[in-house]
Amino acid sequence: MTQKRILILAAVMLAGAVAGRLAVRGGINLLIGGTLSGGNFL
Repeated sequence: MTQKRILILAAVMLAGAVAGRLAVRGGINLLIGGTLSGGNFL
């Protein structure tokens, strides 16, 4: 594998991890009924 391909894979994995954490946090916020600032989404 070339270094460029490794970098691309690392970037994709990092983006996936960040997106996954944001999705989990968003779901928890929806269940609680608010955002981090205490307001509502809708």
